[in-house]
Amino acid sequence: MNDDRQAARDVGILIGDLPVGPNNAITDVPGVRVGHSTLIEGDGPLVIGKGPVRTGVTAILPPGDNWWKDPVEGGNFVINGAGTTAGLSFIDEYHRIETPILLTNTLSVGTAFEGIVRYMVEHCFEERSSIPWFNPVVGETSDAGLNDIGGLHVRPEHCVEAIRTATPGPVEQGSIGGGTAMSALGWKGGIGTSSRVVQIATETATVGVLVQANFGGTLTVSGVRMGDLQPEPHEEKLGASIMIIYATDLPLPGSDLDRVAKRATFGLARTGSRGGHGSGDYVIGFSTTFRNGENPTIRQAMQEDESLIDVPFQAIAEATEEAILNALFKATRLVGYNGNVREALPINRVLDRLKQAGVLK
Repeated sequence: MNDDRQAARDVGILIGDLPVGPNNAITDVPGVRVGHSTLIEGDGPLVIGKGPVRTGVTAILPPGDNWWKDPVEGGNFVINGAGTTAGLSFIDEYHRIETPILLTNTLSVGTAFEGIVRYMVEHCFEERSSIPWFNPVVGETSDAGLNDIGGLHVRPEHCVEAIRTATPGPVEQGSIGGGTAMSALGWKGGIGTSSRVVQIATETATVGVLVQANFGGTLTVSGVRMGDLQPEPHEEKLGASIMIIYATDLPLPGSDLDRVAKRATFGLARTGSRGGHGSGDYVIGFSTTFRNGENPTIRQAMQEDESLIDVPFQAIAEATEEAILNALFKATRLVGYNGNVREALPINRVLDRLKQAGVLK
């Protein structure tokens, strides 16, 4: 679907100074998997409840298969809270994530919540006579400009499918899953991902980011504003939203995961966002190693030198910036209801502008 579109790094745009992982994806963190369920049906005028349908679900799975028994340490940061993300107060209180994280459209948060429950009840509890309380985590952005969002076309089985089909390795990006009908910075947006490999003491670790990009502002690439690439003078509205999910195998406690989450803001700003009044901008992160005692060398080094937290600070800023660019670079043109169109970013024109600015040769 997006295979003929290249990611930012593939066309020579290098963000930041740190190296990337083998897939340049959140799945470079060992054990993390990503899955999508994409719904595209119908064309023509909007008929609420019938379509056209342009939506979906993206699932981010921490390591393992039973997150209730083996939760991961979690953290979060709300950049601007005009959204309906589920599960954050529990993460604030306990710094624990005990389910997959699902991303979908704004009005399907409840459905995604149900989908997580259905999957967990079926796969994570041997004793079916009594199911304990647990905390599904669901993030959202609005695809109402292209999708029949009020038709509630995402169903629990689509959410289960995204979880069930999640895999490690390369992650499909762009107009896929929860990002199917999302728009960002005046262009077709969607799902993007990137990673950074860091070194602390004698050990290496990874910080990986996945975004669902649907926010406003003026696209900026490597410091060069791209607003005039639009065929007409255009300033994308400052509302809309972004979900930023990150994973790391650094053994960070919840308080540090919260601090790292805040630094994703810098990567977001570098792409042109100004965090408008109506924007729902959320960051959710987890450590795959804090609760199981892995990476003791890094753990000791960071306890002895608190300033080493600067390393993941840099990593998440760089990976967030590149993940957002990848969402735009990989996304394809999409026609929604009533002929509404969101055009794909013209990559060659971006490269020409960067060459004119002396950023690329």
